[in-house]
Amino acid sequence: MPNIRSMRRPKPIDRARGVAGDPADEAVPIGMRVAGAFSWRLLVVGAALAVVIALVVLLQDIVVPFLVALLLCALLAPMSAFLQRHRWPKWTAVLSCFVAIVLVIGAIALVVTAQIRYDLPSLEQRLHHTVRSLQSLLDSQPFGITASELNRWVSEGTAYLQSHASSILSGFQEAGSGAVHALEGLFIIVFTTLFVLIDGQRIWAWVVRLFPRRAHRRLEVAGQAGWKTLTSFIRVQLVVAVTDALGVVIGALVLQIPLAIPIGVIVFLGAFVPVVGAIVAGTVAVLIALVFNGWVPALVMLGIVVLVQQLESHVLHPFLTGSAVKVHPLGVVLGVTAGTTIAGVVGAFFAVPFIATVNSMVTAAAAWRPEDPAPSVPAAGPTADHGGVQS
Repeated sequence: MPNIRSMRRPKPIDRARGVAGDPADEAVPIGMRVAGAFSWRLLVVGAALAVVIALVVLLQDIVVPFLVALLLCALLAPMSAFLQRHRWPKWTAVLSCFVAIVLVIGAIALVVTAQIRYDLPSLEQRLHHTVRSLQSLLDSQPFGITASELNRWVSEGTAYLQSHASSILSGFQEAGSGAVHALEGLFIIVFTTLFVLIDGQRIWAWVVRLFPRRAHRRLEVAGQAGWKTLTSFIRVQLVVAVTDALGVVIGALVLQIPLAIPIGVIVFLGAFVPVVGAIVAGTVAVLIALVFNGWVPALVMLGIVVLVQQLESHVLHPFLTGSAVKVHPLGVVLGVTAGTTIAGVVGAFFAVPFIATVNSMVTAAAAWRPEDPAPSVPAAGPTADHGGVQS
């Protein structure tokens, strides 16, 4: 009897293995096998991310100052590189950057303190007038709350504070401990920024050497893309924050709303937290206008805040960001929400730069091919001679 060779075509899994498939595997549909392979890999990745998040939360007193220092480096590195290109010594350039930013922060604090002291007498008068108006409103219908009831509530609140004095004292002690942690964080920020600006290239090279040799080129490309995105993001956010603050301050000064400069500082800081920061800062400005100037200036202030936010969303970000920070608005909203859920205000602050940088790094690493030329240092970024992180 002639020997007839089987004409059965091997299954994809057989071709991948080069051998005949296991009968037990053949009993499972191919879709289920692919889903199972993806599932256990996703579980491993999720477990690794959970461990990383747990470590970050555990070491937040170190991680948060370190991340703040990286953002500060992304802001100061171009200035340091510019000075060094004009024959400034490296130490002199780095220290000049530090002195410049300290002077700016000190000047802002001085102006804010001076305006608070200047507006304090008028603020007391306006606050007394607002309280009397509020009492008259509450005394009328439909509220019907008399002054005696308000005094009784104040007395009950005072008694409550006296009975819980021990817990309040412990809260002050925790605040003192938080001040100590803040000083430690400031120490970490200063020294991390200093050494990354001075010797960032060697630090990044050491990080790359921790990985297998065949991955070095890919990591260099990813690092260069991530650093370029981070520096672009921080510069764009700085311009947007300054523009938002100036718009709100000018509007507050025109409406003669007190504390215009402190309101501008709040708006400036809030602009670094997309979506959430703008809402909170705008709410503070409107509330101050409502308390001290009445509901008509408050409505006008609300219109100014909305106009500034529309200018930011539809003009500044599309014009300044361009293709440097490729993050969809939906990704921004979800990232800020997730960051707030995980780490509160700190998570909201770092969510967007983290997402933008990681997205850029992953995209660059996936697009890299071994035949591509060696990555070059970006023109606006730090170099070995100019200090900072060479990506």
